[in-house]
Amino acid sequence: MKKLIAACLLGVSFCAHAQSSFVKDSLDSYIQRGLRNWNLPGLAVVVVKDGKTVVLKGYGVRDIGTKEPVNADTRFMIASNTKLFTGTALAQLEFRKKLSLDDKVTKYFPDFRLYDSISTQLVSVRDMLCHRIGTKTFQGDFTFWNSSLSRAAIMQKMRLLKPGRPFRQDYGYCNSCFLTAGEVIPKVTGLSWEAYITDSILRPLGMTRTSALSAGMEKMDNVARPYTTSYSDQLHRVPYDQWDNLAPAASIISTVNDLSHWLQFQLDSGRYQGKTIMPFAVLQKTRDVNIITGSRKSLQFPMHFRGYGLGVYSADYNGRQVYWHTGGAGGMVSNVCFVPEENLGIAILTNNDNQSFFEALRYQLLDAYLGVAYVDRSAQLLPGAQKEAKEQLQEISSWHARVKGALPPLPVSSYTGTYRNPIYGPIDISTGKKADQLFIRFEGHADLTATLSWMDNNEWLLEYTNIEYGIFKVKFRTQGNKVSGIELRANEFVEYDAYDFVKQ
Repeated sequence: MKKLIAACLLGVSFCAHAQSSFVKDSLDSYIQRGLRNWNLPGLAVVVVKDGKTVVLKGYGVRDIGTKEPVNADTRFMIASNTKLFTGTALAQLEFRKKLSLDDKVTKYFPDFRLYDSISTQLVSVRDMLCHRIGTKTFQGDFTFWNSSLSRAAIMQKMRLLKPGRPFRQDYGYCNSCFLTAGEVIPKVTGLSWEAYITDSILRPLGMTRTSALSAGMEKMDNVARPYTTSYSDQLHRVPYDQWDNLAPAASIISTVNDLSHWLQFQLDSGRYQGKTIMPFAVLQKTRDVNIITGSRKSLQFPMHFRGYGLGVYSADYNGRQVYWHTGGAGGMVSNVCFVPEENLGIAILTNNDNQSFFEALRYQLLDAYLGVAYVDRSAQLLPGAQKEAKEQLQEISSWHARVKGALPPLPVSSYTGTYRNPIYGPIDISTGKKADQLFIRFEGHADLTATLSWMDNNEWLLEYTNIEYGIFKVKFRTQGNKVSGIELRANEFVEYDAYDFVKQ
């Protein structure tokens, strides 16, 4: 590695040549070091270059208990990397003249509503696929993610999402939008989203270990277990996400071996193994930028302009056009990236969601192939992540120290009862196992509960049973000696904004 750095100092042209040796000479040690530094159990990576798979490998373990290794056929949730599959399917249907991306959503769902009537009248399939309806990023996801809501019920609740910005003006990442777009597919084909994705993409590409839906993932063979270090300094096993009610946004399970087929398809203009699967015009449609997501020079990476197509981001990177997406599920984060000008594709799948090594590795590989002077991207990102984690754990420790078994100012029974949020619906708060504790049951999530432990200063410690949702300090609202409501929040991984629940 020292020789590689020294070579890069001699000039960019020689650096590009020297960097190409990174994959052959240094990749294994770089990844092994990254696994240790980021407390990452396992990782799988594929690199496709010039029509050949040059890296296809697993590292670490898929289960920290059994120590079973990750390999190229280990299944992971790819989460939002599902979105480009949905965008591709709809672009294909437009090419076949089955629909137009500019069709109004109400053409297919006459009762569909957004928060305001003008947006409802205007919103198109394209708007849904490029996150430009005016809602905030992740808005509504605490209600939708892992919930018992049906796809139709989620679409119904979208009318309650009050936008934070004007329609079509700003980008706000929206999972329920992709669900809505994906549900247009059954309207024009008679097939469910999952059946159409399987028949038109997965089977033609020979992605035999890829599933459109995630239900039952824990029973599949050679599957990664999900872990997190969020709110802790230790790895915690977390439940598999239940994404099927948001399937067009996030439900696909895949492997790096199968994703190599997807990358070959992207890089060979819609062909796979010499056979045209889709016209190149379909792929081009997904890559056309529909909304700008950023136009300022990055301080860390050779990037300036960023935009979003139909399920994929686009950016410049050291003079090349790069397409990519990340995916975040509970316990698993991933990215898929391709650079047609260099005939380069990358996919990285991991099973700890609280780390940035999966992104550091992608940038490191882009640097290696696109002639960027060597910077250790993992070392560049690690200090900030460690500082943030340390501060979070210190804060949580200080909250736990304030739980001393004292009783709140009002009788504990004053806080119990049913509370309601207009988007989420009801939650039930009852007495807990301890005198200073309350128990929360979330009616929209069969497997999610939380405890509230009295601290002091009118503050309670909120701890979800699924650590993915987080640990927070919260307050009840009171009027005199009467409790009127409580504001709850979850991990920003789930949703940024808090939810206000009013006592019934």
